[in-house]
Amino acid sequence: MSHKDGKKQTGIERLENAFAVCKAEGRRAVSPFITAGDPDSETTVAILKSISTAGATCCELGVPYSDPIADGAVIQSSYTRALNAGMNLEKMFSIVSEIREACEMPLLAMASYSLIFRSGIEAFVKRGESSGLAGFVVPDLPLEESDELDEQCRRSGLALVRLVTPTTPPERAREIAKRSTGFLYCVSVAGVTGERTALPDGLIDRIKWLRKESNVPILVGFGISSADQAREVATVADGVIVGSAVVRCLEEARDAETMASAAGSFVQELVKSCQVC
Repeated sequence: MSHKDGKKQTGIERLENAFAVCKAEGRRAVSPFITAGDPDSETTVAILKSISTAGATCCELGVPYSDPIADGAVIQSSYTRALNAGMNLEKMFSIVSEIREACEMPLLAMASYSLIFRSGIEAFVKRGESSGLAGFVVPDLPLEESDELDEQCRRSGLALVRLVTPTTPPERAREIAKRSTGFLYCVSVAGVTGERTALPDGLIDRIKWLRKESNVPILVGFGISSADQAREVATVADGVIVGSAVVRCLEEARDAETMASAAGSFVQELVKSCQVC
């Protein structure tokens, strides 16, 4: 999509537009997470198209890594399957390019900083921009070491989504909230990703506090595994991020067609649950 004057939209602008559509339609954002290359590139593309059609606001595309930072067993297993099937950065960027041509849904790469640093920060960001990424989520990047990536992302118009956890001190959380672009990722629980049966105590109050500190939408992730939980979070947050539950849904499907269909149906449920007015 481009501006009316023909100028190409930046990744951040595409995210802003996606959130604006949600607001106009009286619903909260739904951002699924899937692993690039699980089980292969073609199926990943089919899954992404399916969840876009189902109404996903944006999607986090996990870049498989041999040493996951904050991923639970379900996502770790998906990374192992993707790596064993030959997934690499070049194939991941090719998936993004194909989806960018087919869908309006913005894609964000969730990647370990070591992958970005080893590739060369400027080169990695430019490759992300040219492929059509809207931005990056980098869970293991400390605030104090993020200036170079932040600068390159701003130059390219890409979002650098930052994470706030339950153990982040208030002053630090305030600074992270100010520097996050695209949206702010509010981690609901301490620990690794995975499905939980209930939302943690204090989450709602923490979201309300972060809202006062942030100029970008606040999305909540880690542990949200059902439409009911998504509905509860949607009463105060701007959206939900659902990872392990989506990946498990794919894991249980039998073949590529079933995977895409199952993911689309699950995301459609989440989108309906996030309709707030």
